[in-house]
Formats: sequence, C-alpha cells, structure tokens
Amino acid sequence: MEEGSGDLGRELEEMREYYVTGTTRQESWRRAQLKGLLRFVKENEDPIMDALGRDLGKHPAEAYRDEIGSSIKSLNYALDHLKAWMSSKKAKLPKIAILTKAEIISEPLGLVLVISSWNFPFGLSLEPLIGALSAGNAVVLKPSEISPICSSLLATRLINYVDAKAVKIVQGGPTIGEQLLRYRWDKIFFTGNAQIGRLVMAAASRELTPVTLELGGKCPAVFDRISSSFERKVAVQRVLGAKFSACAGQACIGIDYILTEKSLGATLVDTMKSMMEKLFGKNPKESRSIARIVNRNHFLRLKNLLDDPVVKATIVHGGSMDEHNLFIEPTILMNPPLESAIMTDEIFGPILPIITLQNIEDSINFINARPKPLAIYIFSKNSSLKRRMVKETSSGSVIFNDALIQYLVDTLPFGGVGESGIGQYHGKFSFDAFSHPKAVARRSFLVDLWFRFPPWNDHKLQLFRSAYEYDYLGIVLTVLGLNKPRGASSKV
Repeated sequence: MEEGSGDLGRELEEMREYYVTGTTRQESWRRAQLKGLLRFVKENEDPIMDALGRDLGKHPAEAYRDEIGSSIKSLNYALDHLKAWMSSKKAKLPKIAILTKAEIISEPLGLVLVISSWNFPFGLSLEPLIGALSAGNAVVLKPSEISPICSSLLATRLINYVDAKAVKIVQGGPTIGEQLLRYRWDKIFFTGNAQIGRLVMAAASRELTPVTLELGGKCPAVFDRISSSFERKVAVQRVLGAKFSACAGQACIGIDYILTEKSLGATLVDTMKSMMEKLFGKNPKESRSIARIVNRNHFLRLKNLLDDPVVKATIVHGGSMDEHNLFIEPTILMNPPLESAIMTDEIFGPILPIITLQNIEDSINFINARPKPLAIYIFSKNSSLKRRMVKETSSGSVIFNDALIQYLVDTLPFGGVGESGIGQYHGKFSFDAFSHPKAVARRSFLVDLWFRFPPWNDHKLQLFRSAYEYDYLGIVLTVLGLNKPRGASSKV
C-alpha cells in the first residue's frame, strides 16, 4: 500500500478478519513467514546493499554487519526457538491448590503496527517483524520515507515473501503516519526520536493501545584511566568504531559523548587521532568506511551545531564538511559548553564531544543529572567504578569495555528506560513484546476449600491466616480444633 492508495480502513479490516480465522496462530504459518523473511534477506543481499549505499552511503561490509547479517542471525535464532516460545509454560502452584493445574499460554495480540526508522531501515524493520510474526500477529509495517530507496525495496519485494493477507507495507511520510495512528491497533511498535514517540503514545492512549517505544538519547561513554598502552588502544578503537562506523554516528545506541578525567584528556585525543587514521585513512571520505548524512536537512542541523562559535572553538580534530556529498569528517570536540545544543540535544552524527571531569567517579552524578540513556558504555578496569555504575545509574543497558554489542545478542533485552524508551525486544523478548501471556487454570470439582465461602466466623478467619502463609500444619490443627482462633470477628 502507498500513501493515497485505496481505502486503508477497508484493507485493515480485511487483515483483522483474516487474523480472526486463526491462520496466523498456527506454528506452520509462523514458521513459513520467518522462512520467507530469511529468503528475502538472502536472495536480495545485493539490492539491499545497493539501497543502503544509495540512501545512506553505507559500505557493503557495514551493510552486512549491521543489517543483513544481523537479520539472518536473528531469523535463524527465531526459527530454532519458535516451538519453545510457543509452548505453554507450566505454572508452579502451592500444595494447597489441590487437584488444580495452571499454565501460561502466549497468545498473539492481533493487528499490530510497526513504524521503523531510516538509519537502519532493514534491521529496524525486520527485527520487530520477526517478533510480531513469530508471535502470530497480522502486521502493518511503515518504513521511513527518509530512506526512500530502502522503503521502496521493502514494499515491492518483501511482500512477495510473506502472506500478503496478514502483512502490509505502507509507504509515505508524516501524513500517512498520522493517518495510520488514527486507526485502532492491538499494539504499536515505534522506533524513532522522543518527540515523535510522544505523538505515537498520545495517539495510542485514545484506544489504550499498548506501545513499545525504541527511542534513544545521549548515550555516554565513560573512559577511565587504563594503564596498559595496548588495552588503551583497543578501547579507543572500539569507541571510534562504535561512534563513526555505525551509520556515521546516526545510531540511537551510538556513543554521543565521552566523559573522562582532565588529566587524561590530551592523551586520549592524541590516541584517537592516531587510531582515526588507521581506521579511516588520511581522507575519511575517500575510504568509504563512513556513511554519509541521510539528507540535507540533517546535514544542516549538524552543521548548525558545529557552526556555533563557542562549539567551533572546541574542535580538536576534523570539522570539515562537504554539503554537496552530505559528508562530515569525523570530528572531536574538547569541552564544548554544557549548555550548548550539542550537549543538550542528541547529536546523531559523526561528532564526538569529550567532557573532562576532576575525577572519573564524578561521571555518575553527571549521567544521573540528565535523562536516562539507552546505553552507558564504561571503559575501565576499576571494579569499584563498575559496581557503582551498575548500582547507581539507570539506563537501557550497561556495557563494559565495548559498545553496541548488546544490539547483536539475542539473549539480552534491547530497549530503553524513561525518555530513552518503553519496552524491550530482540530474541524471545521480541516474541514477548507482541504476545499476551494468558493465565489458564484448571480445577477439579472433587475437592474444595470449604472455608473460603460464607458464612464467616473466627474459625474460618484462622484458617485463612494459616492458608495464606502456607502453614499446612496450622490448617490441620485449626480443623481439629487444636488451634485457638486469634482475635474475635467484628460484629456488624
């Protein structure tokens, strides 16, 4: 479906009717959809790489690392575990629940809406699709219009690999997005910025629709003093790789800024400059190892951040910009003003501020004074600092001595907290995000706890006291009249 084409409401109603038939609940159907997604990725590897290159300037190696390969991994994981995810889970009951059995059954939610983002247009579309389809839902996907070639490829090719009665792909801009949000959904999954996330949540509130919001924010990297020269270089390489080689810093979990001690600042910059040439060459633009800025509007936004005189004065490396090719050289800043836009807004580009503190422990208060980030990265061998970071800060994830790796681990939940997001996904967490865990209990007619019914008296009150504490001996003694009731029942 495309913006302005046909009766969207009618098509959504047909999808809901198809869902009601129960077809999507079948394991065979779910497995077929996942296999279809896998075939789509594998059979369209070259077109996907081409689309990512044209929309975002991603090198094929980066495209495979961050979107194609990661999607294949996630699909294989889902196919391997689908049966276990779908299986009912026996609930453990107390002994007092005589002749009673209970289980938890994961049931699909129904018709769900997925709104994905432009910076990883395939990965951020397929990951939630994997969860929605493995859970047995009908799905409408709206990819971002900001990466139009990728969006078109998803709409024209992906639909040929899945059940078109249960999966629709809608292209369009903000108008079609607003139109979609006016309909009733059983779940909305949104990836984007907090500003649009608030609009999505407001629209969802009209029908009390549950939401998963994958947002972002300013993710800090805490760089502690590392005595080993080898380990320090490894840490710097991981920082620079995570910042500049993941869609040119246009990533919600990318490092937004660095916190380090004043005494370490100059050494850190020198190591970064040396490592920068190793990773991206003397002319980063010619290396093709850094993606470009997605469009002119985003380029001008970043340019304005750097053109602020008080910010420009803090540039210690890089800073050159090519508006025609939408390329910004990897840029390092040293202590830009904390009140400047570059330190209050999410940067989402190849600009890396370094903020120096008197002591590395001060980074905890610095982080806590700001909105909760999607991730905190700590490069340190200090066990005390590591413990404090886990206990005294709040974020979607905490990663020690690396960055971005949590996105690739299917057994870890991926999601934010506070302004960085609501809900989690990846692996089984994706399945759970699009499922309702339904409690099912089965009882026999043969045995009953007679004291749970009126008329009330002190004897029954005493039995309740013992029952809720699972004091089985107390129940027996009370029934035999050997346990004296505590307190008198109130008179009405």
